[in-house]
Amino acid sequence: MKLAKLPDRTPVKMTIVLTPGLAQRLREYAVFYAEIYGNKEEVTELIPFMLEAFLDGDADFKRTSRGGGAKDPTLGPSRRLNAPSAQKEPSEGSSKSKESSYVPANAVEANQRFPSSRPE
Repeated sequence: MKLAKLPDRTPVKMTIVLTPGLAQRLREYAVFYAEIYGNKEEVTELIPFMLEAFLDGDADFKRTSRGGGAKDPTLGPSRRLNAPSAQKEPSEGSSKSKESSYVPANAVEANQRFPSSRPE
């Protein structure tokens, strides 16, 4: 038979908790989507496609998962959040640390993601 067995298509429901800022950005994205394509979609309908596009566009993840799935991140070197090209500065030497270059969008987000243990 030419047609391979169809993959499991049973939807999987996941529950996540978002920061208020991210929830607002997702709502704004849904409005932008409606402006571009002319039909309104709920955020919950857009998120699976957004995640799929993100994963499909992540070259490091694609390279790692070629063999049938991503490797266990607890084994081996740690994964970077951004692509190497986004982290490399023109004057950067090879002795620099390979840490993530995540930059919070604003001070409130920075405090939510990286709370200070020092009293202010």
